[in-house]
Amino acid sequence: MQPLVKFLKQRLIKNLPGRPSQLKMAPAQKNDGQRRKMTPSEQAHQSSVLVLLFPNEQEELELVLTLRSGDIDHGGQISFPGGRAESGESPEETALREAHEEIGITPESVTTIGQLSELYVSHSENRVTPVVGFMNQRPVFNLNRAEVEEVFAVELNSLAHKENLVVEDWELGQHTYEVPYWDVHRVPLWGATAMMLNELLELRKEFTED
Repeated sequence: MQPLVKFLKQRLIKNLPGRPSQLKMAPAQKNDGQRRKMTPSEQAHQSSVLVLLFPNEQEELELVLTLRSGDIDHGGQISFPGGRAESGESPEETALREAHEEIGITPESVTTIGQLSELYVSHSENRVTPVVGFMNQRPVFNLNRAEVEEVFAVELNSLAHKENLVVEDWELGQHTYEVPYWDVHRVPLWGATAMMLNELLELRKEFTED
């Protein structure tokens, strides 16, 4: 198992960076700095995503991401494979089931190593638990085209490089927001996915600085 993966397996059972690390990648309203709502409503659903890592030919860890199909919730955006929990499911079970349904990854091929901090996504009323998983080799994907337009992978190292991190002013609804995103695909990697991912990158930074 990769040294970083071994580190994460131990680190994920301790206190995590949590909300402060997530908020570093949250869009902020320009006029008052207001950020997204972070406290779940009573109507929020339990959901999970799979943060799947694997080594490439150079033994560098890569991260699996999807581009959502245009006609579903969060369509046209980059996300982790995942979705809402079914009755009685654990976060791990939900993440693995959804990854199987969306991109053809079989649950038994994934070693789960822990969970990142939950993130509330108010737009879809979901409390999302990111489940971190590992595979010893690049997955073979089988896309569900009704939900996923594209699946791709990026090196964790490329996300850690500051030149790939961009901040722009975007018009979202009736307000202008300062939006941080990673420029690693033709579609910006931003929003809830970026917020969850930033916590993983902060843990990676801990590992590299030890």
